[in-house]
Amino acid sequence: MKVAVVCHDVYHPSAVIREGIDALDVPGVEWDFILDTTEWPSENFERYDVVLITKGNSRSDVDFTHWLTPEIQQGFVDFVERGRGLLVIHSGTVGYKDETVFRNLVGGVFVRHPEQCDVTVETTAESPATDPNAGPFTLRDEHYFVETYGDDLQFFLQSTSAEGTQRAGWTRRQGAGRVCVLTPGHNLAVWLHPQYQRRIVAALNWCGAGEGSR
Repeated sequence: MKVAVVCHDVYHPSAVIREGIDALDVPGVEWDFILDTTEWPSENFERYDVVLITKGNSRSDVDFTHWLTPEIQQGFVDFVERGRGLLVIHSGTVGYKDETVFRNLVGGVFVRHPEQCDVTVETTAESPATDPNAGPFTLRDEHYFVETYGDDLQFFLQSTSAEGTQRAGWTRRQGAGRVCVLTPGHNLAVWLHPQYQRRIVAALNWCGAGEGSR
């Protein structure tokens, strides 16, 4: 499975993502890290089985121009409908509220977060996109509050802090492909937590098992 990791913005450095992904146990996966999306070649949609987005809607950490043009948004829709996978983690939900085509494909976007605090993450429903043996955990993180869209979302994860409880993980299908969202993950300790690693691996494998996988 070939996976593009789209990462790196001013608030979410690629070093955190790289170290978190390097710690995952996912045999047979080839990772490509894409840090600057000033140019997003259309060929990218043919190269990969899964695109993992953990980057806000800016080209880089110094260029805040939105990278997700209407053409690229439609490219992601076509990519998923052909049977490929889209995995969105944490900052991959940030800055996309006005990008309606992509927003509806993903099923939800970031709205706000309080100051970093203790956040408890736990499974709320069975899902083929998560590890049934992954238990709850509590770590300091950005507690993402989100808006979700559509009646076809399958929610399986929630996050709770002193600020309240939020939906933190869901899946949806479009065409022959699969989309999964996980909202925790600002701090490296979250990426490295064994219970979250299990969930990331399960979500990645599920996204990569669509009808268009190679």
